[in-house]
Amino acid sequence: MLLLLALSVAACANQPTPEVTHPLPGLLWGLVHGFLAPISFIGSLFLDMRMYAFPNDGLWYDFGFVVGSGILFGGGSRAV
Repeated sequence: MLLLLALSVAACANQPTPEVTHPLPGLLWGLVHGFLAPISFIGSLFLDMRMYAFPNDGLWYDFGFVVGSGILFGGGSRAV
């Protein structure tokens, strides 16, 4: 019963189709957004601001975001 309820709720959800007039952000924008993630997070608490680009170019943007955040926070050198 719970599975049926979950499927019926998921079936009515839709993602808006982005209307893109400029190129999608890729690896380099992912790096920049990763560096700016802490500032974007604080701004998103008070303003209507996204921390993550929408729409993005998928895997390369994600990779750049993670690498940018990792470099900013010290990467593996800060591990205990």
